[in-house]
Amino acid sequence: MGVDATQATWKKVLWYVVLTALSLVVLFPVWMTLVRALSTPAVYVREGQPLYPVAIQWDVFSRAWSLGDLGAKMRISVVVTAIIVLAQLATSVLAAYAFSFLRFPLRRVLFLVFMATLMLPIEVTLIPNVQTIRGLGWLNSYPGLVAPFLATAFGTFLIRQGFLGIPRDLRDAAQLDGYGHLAFLWRVAIPVTRPVIASFAVISFLAAWNQYTWPRAVVTEGRWETIQIGLKSLSASTVEQGNVGLAAALLAALPVLALLIFLQRQLIRGLTAGAVKG
Repeated sequence: MGVDATQATWKKVLWYVVLTALSLVVLFPVWMTLVRALSTPAVYVREGQPLYPVAIQWDVFSRAWSLGDLGAKMRISVVVTAIIVLAQLATSVLAAYAFSFLRFPLRRVLFLVFMATLMLPIEVTLIPNVQTIRGLGWLNSYPGLVAPFLATAFGTFLIRQGFLGIPRDLRDAAQLDGYGHLAFLWRVAIPVTRPVIASFAVISFLAAWNQYTWPRAVVTEGRWETIQIGLKSLSASTVEQGNVGLAAALLAALPVLALLIFLQRQLIRGLTAGAVKG
């Protein structure tokens, strides 16, 4: 028992060492971004770009916030992201339920066609979609920013995998209790697959928050710019203010970091459940 306990302890220590090393590798770019943001650019380059900040500018974050008008741009991004996430959750849950539990002609064919849209990158449909938005008069508006992203095949696929894992006995019991489709969806299917739905919400949030190509195509007025467009504008500033763009990038990442910390368990559980259930 003593030898086995010692081996188990050393294995645990080894795993901690490996995980710590991997964590340092992942966090190193974030640390260097913080170092470059705090440092005076010219002095930092002259000092040989060390691993620690030099000639620290403590006001760089406040300057980034004001110079980039990040408050207004972040407000636009928050509204756009919230609309997209809520719409994708609603459409994905309903579509996933239909493909999982309802029986209708050509169900499998329609599902394959639905999934085939995942193979089309945004660049393929960018010009037709922009022309449609322009024709509707939705440039520089919330409808124009969110319209192409109100539904997603990936969310339907992921949540459908969770729905397919619901035991048949649970579905039969719900039918005996007189549950219709909406009651079964709201009281059984959604609570059982909450980790999967939460993980998709995180993925949807990240995709919506980090959009640049589409907002750049449908926004022509500064007051409708999202946070990502604002970051691009700041990054194109002079060399003397190169750290301002990096500080702005760190500020823009704070909502994402907070969400990942808050929902990390749900994200891991949801992606694992969606991967093993068919």
